[in-house]
Amino acid sequence: MKPMIRLFVGLGNPGAEYEATRHNAGFWWLGALAEKLGARMVPERGYQALAARVNTATGPVWLLEPMTFMNRSGFSVATLARFYKIEPQEILVAHDELDLLPGQAKLKFGGSAAGHNGLKDIHGMLGTLDFWRLRLGIGHPGVKSEVVNYVLKRPSPEHREAIEKAIEQSLQASELLMAGEMDKALARIHAQPPRPKPPRPAPPPAAEPGEDP
Repeated sequence: MKPMIRLFVGLGNPGAEYEATRHNAGFWWLGALAEKLGARMVPERGYQALAARVNTATGPVWLLEPMTFMNRSGFSVATLARFYKIEPQEILVAHDELDLLPGQAKLKFGGSAAGHNGLKDIHGMLGTLDFWRLRLGIGHPGVKSEVVNYVLKRPSPEHREAIEKAIEQSLQASELLMAGEMDKALARIHAQPPRPKPPRPAPPPAAEPGEDP
């Protein structure tokens, strides 16, 4: 049976001071998905999160933003998933990704947490890495010692616009994700915009009468 996504998770840190920082790209994505689906995120104390339930053609789907700070995200995810009997392979986690450029987004199943504290905690609480991730590129500062400072700062306007475009494109695959059409969803998310055709060279100007060609 195809794994349909029943729980969409966006990772970030709560609070106005973090709202526009790179580390909150997962929250930006989930907020855009909620808007697309007409869902209203409300506080759910039992999950320590903002959550919404959406009824779709393929059944109920949950949206979740842990309000525990990034490194404790796993509590919210595991608690809701266990209560509603959602399997790890039916979970998609949207998060910021240092190893992709702003404007890139990649869909991935399983694999290591690659140092991401939110993914590490979800792994610890679920007991498995076998869940889907939507990696939203934020770029890398170039020096490992600068990473913490970098992710907790706002991106430049150009980078924010590129991230928003990647979010917009990846959201085009949301129905495919809910239907379990993961190969089609991957192709939609990874599709590159067509390159503009180079302009044709202008014809040489015609010689004036009486001039040598």
